[in-house]
Amino acid sequence: MSGERPIIIIRRKKAAHGHHGGAWKIAFADFMTAMMAFFLVMWILATSSKETRAAVGEYFSTPLLVAMAGGDKSSASDSAIPGGGDDPSHVEGAKARIDFRERTRTSDEQARLKNLEKRIESAINADPVLRELRAQIRMDLTPEGLRIQLVDTEQRPMFEVGSARVAPYMRSLLQTIAPLLNELPNSIQIVGHTDSRPYPGGAAGYGNWELSSERANASRRELVTAGLALDKLLRVAGMADRIPFDGVGPEDPMNRRIAVIVLDKRTAAAIMQQSSFALDPDEAAETVPATPPPAAEPTLKPE
Repeated sequence: MSGERPIIIIRRKKAAHGHHGGAWKIAFADFMTAMMAFFLVMWILATSSKETRAAVGEYFSTPLLVAMAGGDKSSASDSAIPGGGDDPSHVEGAKARIDFRERTRTSDEQARLKNLEKRIESAINADPVLRELRAQIRMDLTPEGLRIQLVDTEQRPMFEVGSARVAPYMRSLLQTIAPLLNELPNSIQIVGHTDSRPYPGGAAGYGNWELSSERANASRRELVTAGLALDKLLRVAGMADRIPFDGVGPEDPMNRRIAVIVLDKRTAAAIMQQSSFALDPDEAAETVPATPPPAAEPTLKPE
């Protein structure tokens, strides 16, 4: 019919909501995995021994390229252009890392040296007399090993003035540490040092070289008397005033000191290697002179 109104159909399009997707689920899963790994590592470290943690730290301190190269080789440098320091086969950074690795020691040996330091500390603190000397006893770990330094003060010198005669409290200290040094298989080095004040006789006469050597040898005798095994002694030397104590002037009394060094295996092997070219024993017997007679009493220098 013409009078009928047309039927109009309105179709409305529904607006589709954006799909959130699952990216957030992946990110959350990655986060949970990382947290689980982190807590697992923390749990393992908490239940592991000091030696194990030290070994892990030593592993991560070794440069990757050095480990892959199997040692300290020129291929350990990560630069194609040589240079950086005295060694042209390494850049400065690679050379520094290799030098650091050469100064490290095994974690077991490091732990033994630290334990020895603690035992010496305990022995000193347990003795009222030695406890008064604590300020004159300096212990630290060096690239050579555990260094035990016995230093002078004006009020309490370790030796009698200008001589190698050991003071009574110095003798007690050496007698206390001698049995503890026997507990480790490491070799021992004893080094004597003096201040820079010269003797009246000049460089040609009795001087700081002789004094430092005789004081180191006197310390050796005290340690041996107290029970130190003879086969542990590797070197006894006098350095005169060539190596001042850190942070003091050349005439400071702290320069007058004895250093007893418990050498690590690497340092001891290097010292032994220096004498690998020594003469045949028969030739040495012919060339080495007899022990000279004791020197006359030296003129005492003011200390």
